[in-house]
Amino acid sequence: MLEEALEHLVTGIVDHKDDVQVRHKELRRGEVLEVRVHPDDLGRVIGRSGRTASALRTVMGALAGGRQVRIDIVDTDRVG
Repeated sequence: MLEEALEHLVTGIVDHKDDVQVRHKELRRGEVLEVRVHPDDLGRVIGRSGRTASALRTVMGALAGGRQVRIDIVDTDRVG
């Protein structure tokens, strides 16, 4: 459910909607939602001074209902 909600929010922000991917990972320290977008949209998702990313994290934290969920925005240009 969280993956779909985050994907919906991010899709509303970006220009390249087909390139939005959200992956769920279960790690020892909790859940991680990994967001990948087109390189041209990375700035839109992060926002000025990280405000958009922070807002996304706040909304997802509220939807998680007390569970620890980390949101990682992955720079696909740097990942090999």
